Amino acid sequence: MFFGGDYNPEQWPEDVWQEDVELMRRARVNLATVGVFSWSRLEPSEGVYDFGWLDRVLDLLHDNDIRVNLAIPTASPPPWFTLAYPDAMPVGADGVRLAHGSRDTYCVNAPAYLTASRRIVTALAERYGAHPATAMWHVHNEYGTTCHCDHCATAFRTWLRARYTSLDTLNDRWTTAFWSQHYTSWEQILPPRATQYRANPAQSLDYRRFFSDALLAHYREQRDILRLHGDQPVTTNYVMAGWTPLNHWKWSAEVDLVAIDHYTDEPGDGGLAQIAFASDLARSWARGKPWMLMEQGVAAMYTPERTLALEPGEHLRRSLEYVSRGAAGVLHFQWRAGRGGAEQWHQGMVPHAGADSRVFREIEELGRTLATLPPARPAEAAEVAIVWDDEAGWALRNPGLPAAGLDFRVSVEQAHRVLWKHGLTADFLHPSHDISGYRAVLVPSLYLISDEASANLAAYVEGGGTLIVSYFSGVVDPDTRVRLGGYPGALRDLLGVRVTEFHPLTGPVTLSDGTTGDFWSENVQLTGAVASATYADGHPAITRHQVGSGTAWYISTRLDASGYAKVLARAGVMG
Repeated sequence: MFFGGDYNPEQWPEDVWQEDVELMRRARVNLATVGVFSWSRLEPSEGVYDFGWLDRVLDLLHDNDIRVNLAIPTASPPPWFTLAYPDAMPVGADGVRLAHGSRDTYCVNAPAYLTASRRIVTALAERYGAHPATAMWHVHNEYGTTCHCDHCATAFRTWLRARYTSLDTLNDRWTTAFWSQHYTSWEQILPPRATQYRANPAQSLDYRRFFSDALLAHYREQRDILRLHGDQPVTTNYVMAGWTPLNHWKWSAEVDLVAIDHYTDEPGDGGLAQIAFASDLARSWARGKPWMLMEQGVAAMYTPERTLALEPGEHLRRSLEYVSRGAAGVLHFQWRAGRGGAEQWHQGMVPHAGADSRVFREIEELGRTLATLPPARPAEAAEVAIVWDDEAGWALRNPGLPAAGLDFRVSVEQAHRVLWKHGLTADFLHPSHDISGYRAVLVPSLYLISDEASANLAAYVEGGGTLIVSYFSGVVDPDTRVRLGGYPGALRDLLGVRVTEFHPLTGPVTLSDGTTGDFWSENVQLTGAVASATYADGHPAITRHQVGSGTAWYISTRLDASGYAKVLARAGVMG
């Protein structure tokens, strides 16, 4: 069971290092993530390296039985790189090129950045691939930086050529006949930059797909260089936030160990529910194999995004919640709270108050507890699954939808939290995965779906499964084109309903079964299903359709948690 966190010795005088390892041994730390943001110290000028300090750090950790998760620092190029290659700095959708001064100042499609990345990863692999302290490699940090520069435009066109082959195909699938967007040469196509009004939703979705692939290509190249110099596992850390343009199913097939950074922003049981959600996602992306909690907060977080102070003893409880759901290790950001810098108020395992503090004593208790636990084992499949599709979530970011507030992640989190509160563990899966072994599958607001995935869901129900589909699902194809003939499009026959109109709500409504809906409603016609609950005007709100030996349910409004739980109970998902 790995225990530790990000260690940044380059930020401290060397006389602090000895105290660090002594405290690590007291806390039973056995893994330190080193070098995540150290590029400027490792390569102070182009092609000139200073490894002496890192040699001493790795030797010191090894001598104290602390293994190293050695990072490739490509998330933050040094200042000399910015000056030498200004065209490698990221450009926003508004056309403004960013300057050095924070983290993630790079364009992953810039040739100079790719060259510099190869150089630093090769140098680190050659020097430390055989070092006895090196337990694993940590590539980059929280991939997710996007860019809209000319380098990206060139790379995007190459990606589009491979995806569509011809402009005729692209024009058809992007519906470029609308607003005179028909392209007659590949060079006319740009990234979705700031424009007069709404961007083409198919173009915006493809750009997210493209950027996920571009970032993954960067990871793969570094991983493959590392594998030439050692057999340690190679990973990177997913940040559990909706803004990241990563297709996690594709990425998780490429990493040796799924690792996440997760920061809660709710106290009490709300925070535990967030931990269960993130953990179940990580375990599912890892296909049941053990995964790593690479970063979490310690006792308090004071940032513009979240302010949360944990009660005494709560950090131990939260850490063990990750372990109970398959985490092979509990790591933190960071080991020692910083004196300065942009995250100086980000708590550390050793806080500003030092080792004589409640925070560090709780870290020691956590270390002792984890040392008694066996290694994580592969998890058994749950009985219930929830559909997770990053691309469907991206598609719901289209500003031209029928109502603001349609959010795939929010719908998924509600479904998961209801199961969690009733003691049910859930797996996540892509709608195209084999789902035949699950007793029930929940499909929350899956706006975008392919023909293959919808056929997979239909086969599951026909074979005896229970499917519960929420509002605004099955509406568009993978190119965001509306499926004609009535909603929910690809799932219409399976659900035995035909929706002719959407009716976003301005307030709550009470259904005939006493449950409460809000935000959204639909004009549902029955084409084989039966109504389980109706709106006040008698129109169906919740329906049930027998298909083969299984049942498909449809919920056409946003129920509150108790109402959603009632439907799941009615469907036999839980008592």
